[in-house]
Amino acid sequence: MHLYAFGSICRGDVTPGSDIDILAITEGHDPRLDLTTYSIYSYARLRKIWEEGNPFGWHLYLESRLLFADNATDFLRSLGPPRPYRAVFRDCEKFARLFSAARESVERGTNSIVFEFSTLFLAVRNFATCFSLGLTEYPNFSRRAALGLGPLSLSIDARAFEILERARILSTRGVGEGINEEDVQRTISSFDAIQTWINVLSARTRSP
Repeated sequence: MHLYAFGSICRGDVTPGSDIDILAITEGHDPRLDLTTYSIYSYARLRKIWEEGNPFGWHLYLESRLLFADNATDFLRSLGPPRPYRAVFRDCEKFARLFSAARESVERGTNSIVFEFSTLFLAVRNFATCFSLGLTEYPNFSRRAALGLGPLSLSIDARAFEILERARILSTRGVGEGINEEDVQRTISSFDAIQTWINVLSARTRSP
């Protein structure tokens, strides 16, 4: 078994809303490992992720620290760097579609605004992360990746972004300040700006 910390605690940008992400690598079922506490992967699956050039592999390669090894080896370091990330166009298109679908649901009048706002946040964050990994010098895996792309950063009302981020925490952890009608309208007013940003960056993924 190997245990690694990864994410914000390794980047050094932990906030009160941050998770402490722990990766557990094991073979077969291990009753000591709780799925709500650990991100659990097999050794074979991680090797495959490395071979695919998967963004999660690059995340672990760039932002993980070994906590425990039962055989005195650093498994992730032994894999070397993942293969180059080649799926930026496909992945950005996927998250652009996810944003559009969640936006449409909100504008139709969803019964679950927290869930849809959470999905919008996930789409924006993952779109930015994939773009940064595929097309910039400095991959950004943080929750605020969309705000960390230099001149290509998303520019919207700071409160609207915070509302989407808060909805993500509410949806995944069930804690935090609720979303009121004023929050909803403020965030909806940012949708066109987010869509324009997605369109501009998507065009860059299609450039030769």
